[in-house]
This record gives sequence, C-alpha cells and structure tokens, in this order.
Amino acid sequence: MLTLNLAQSSPVTFTKSNNHKYPINASSFKNLDIFNRTQKPTTLFNKPISQIGALATKVSNFGRINGYPVGLSSRFTAQIHDSSRFHEHPSGFCSKSRSLVTRAAAAAESDSTPEEEGGAVTKPQNKTLKLALVFGFWYFQNIVFNIYNKKALNVFPFPWFLASFQLFVGSIWMLILWSLKLQQCPKISKPFIIALLGPALFHTIGHISACVSFSKVAVSFTHVIKSSEPVFSVVFSSILGDTYPLKVWLSILPIVLGCSLAAVTEVSFNFQGLWGALISNVGFVFRNIYSKKSLQSFKEVNGLNLYGWISIISLIYLLPVAVFVEGSQWIQGYHKAIEAVGRSSTFYIWVLLSGIFYHLYNQSSYQALDDISPLTFSVGNTMKRVVVIVSTVLVFRNPVRPLNAVGSAIAILGTFLYSQVTAKKASKTEGEKQS
Repeated sequence: MLTLNLAQSSPVTFTKSNNHKYPINASSFKNLDIFNRTQKPTTLFNKPISQIGALATKVSNFGRINGYPVGLSSRFTAQIHDSSRFHEHPSGFCSKSRSLVTRAAAAAESDSTPEEEGGAVTKPQNKTLKLALVFGFWYFQNIVFNIYNKKALNVFPFPWFLASFQLFVGSIWMLILWSLKLQQCPKISKPFIIALLGPALFHTIGHISACVSFSKVAVSFTHVIKSSEPVFSVVFSSILGDTYPLKVWLSILPIVLGCSLAAVTEVSFNFQGLWGALISNVGFVFRNIYSKKSLQSFKEVNGLNLYGWISIISLIYLLPVAVFVEGSQWIQGYHKAIEAVGRSSTFYIWVLLSGIFYHLYNQSSYQALDDISPLTFSVGNTMKRVVVIVSTVLVFRNPVRPLNAVGSAIAILGTFLYSQVTAKKASKTEGEKQS
C-alpha cells in the first residue's frame, strides 16, 4: 500500500507497505485533483498563489479518503500560503519559484498603490469643490433676493404683501417638489402639525419684521442690526435655563458695541426700520428655541422638508393679517409702482425674483447645514452678511460714514467670535455624549 507521510521539514513521498490490507483504489481520487498533481509536481507551483491557497484549503478539509485517515498538519497548509518558507526540493520548492512569486506579489502591490493614492488625493478635492459650490449658490441667491426685494419695496412699499408672496412662492415650490417626488414628502400627522405651530408663528414674526425693516432703511443697516441675533439668543436662552461660559458672554460685547455705533451713525436711520430688525431677531431666536424643544420627536424630517412645512403654516398665519393691515392700499400702490417703473413686466419680475430667491437661499442654507459642520456653517453665515452688505452698498450706492463702517465691522467681528465659541462648545458637548 502507498501511504502519505508528511513531516514538518520532509518532502512529500510515497512508500510501499508490506501489508496490502487496504488496496489502493485509484477511482477514489477521481474527484480529487491532488492525485494527478502528485504525478506532475512541478505544475502545482506554476499556478498563482491564490490557486495554491485554494488547493491547500480543499486538501485540509478532507478528513478521510476511502476510510483511511489523511493527516495534513496546519504547518503544511501554512507553508503553502507563505511562499517565503518553501524548501528547496526537486518537486518544485526552489529559489527560482520563490523569486517569481515574490516579484508577482510586489508587482500587484505596486499596481494598486497609485490608485489608492489617487483616490486619497481626489477625495479632498471633491469635498473642497462641493463646499465652494454650496457657499457660492448660497451667497449668490442671498444677494439676488436682497437686491430685488429692496427694488420692489422702493416702488411698492407694502412689506406685508411682499412677505406673504414670498411665503406663497416657497409653499408652491415645495408642493411641486413633493408632487414630482423630487423631494421625499414627510409623513404628516396631527402631533407633527401641532409641533410646528409654535416655530411657524415665530418664523412669521421674524420674516415680516425683517421685511418691514427693509422697507424703511438701507439693506446694509438691516443686516448689521440682524447680526445682533446672538445677543438675543444668549439672553433668552439663559432666561429659559441654559447656561453659557464666560467666553460666550464676552463675545457678544463687540456685537452690542458695533450695532450701537452703526445705528448712531446710520444715514438712513429710522426707528421703524431699527425696531423691525430687532423684532426679527427676537422672532427667529424663539423659532430656533421652540424648534429644538417641540421637534425632538421628529428628527427623521430633514431640514428642507421642515422649512417647507414651516413656510406653508407661516403663510396661513400671515396672509389674513396682511390683508387686514394693507389690503385696502394694494391696488392704488400697484398703479403707482407701474408708473414709477414704466413697465409692468419689470415690476412683476422684481416681485417674482424676490419670492423665488427668498426660498432658494433658505433652501441652500438648510442643505449647507446638512452637508457641512456647524462651525463651517457659522463662519459661512458670518461672511454671507459681509458679502450682502458690500453688494447692496455698491448696487444702491448708499452713503456710508467712516464710523458707520467701523461699527458694522465690529458687530460682524463679534458675530464671528460668537459663532466660533458656540460651535466649538457644541462640538465638545457632542463628543462627550458620544464617549
């Protein structure tokens, strides 16, 4: 009989037994290609390493052949997998084979390295490009809104109508997205609508107050005053039980100083415009506070869908009040606006663009907040005010006094410092929760 003897460092051999108690049945090896491979041992190691490893796995899984135990030690399997341990032997374990296998492995590794390095280089570039596009669209849409909103208000000074129209355009926009399935519509339930009533009410107050301010003073002045929103956020949140470190309180001092200096030196100063901007800050602060509290159970609703439903409910709040406050003057004001502009189509375009870009810049801000970190978003939001202020000053050629410019710069710097401190605090708190 032929028996298979495998030792740790000995080659594979076949020896003849004296007792032919168990005759060799060659048909037993019909389905096993190991019998044929032993006849031509040199062909075994001309195969790729993956095939050698697969063969080793197959052989090691066979416990018995024709009832006779085949003992294959794990060390033999490891020797097949590890080409660096092949012993020199006429059956194919030679130094030449080792060098060929090693070269093939090195070549495969060198081929995959450039792709991996290329992927690593491409990722940051794609992220930077995406970030630039997000901020570019966001700034562009905000600038267009502020310009055409102010142009419409200059000839048609009815902010309640314009604010209602802007919410109407946003509502229609979202309904189109939902109906065409370009945006997944959230599941509507009675608790969800009830939870939105408070945030939508404060959003309405913030939006109409800002429109009133835009109609009374320069756009640049309104944005400088609106940069004081962090002051109201810290004060009201503290009253409701939140605590802030000393750094946050110190960061709002430049905001107060800068806004005060800008208000005193503003050429187009108007108390209605000032109070409109301040009330707008209060409205948006309470919207954010109540959104965090009432919408905790609806985290599956993304920012864009949330803003869409807030716009719809805000329109229901605002339109009846707008009709009551200004409705009787709209027809007369419309005729005066057409006379001032000269062409009715121009006036229509201004109003329509103010409505479309009002929704688009809010949509972009929510999408930006989903795609980037809060710290990056806060920096971008601060720079957005700078870009809008400079753009509107250049377009409308508003006179700016030196002290007014200094006050505006100080206020915006304070907003930037506040955003840095609060964003880092939020990141630290989130990290502690995760750990």
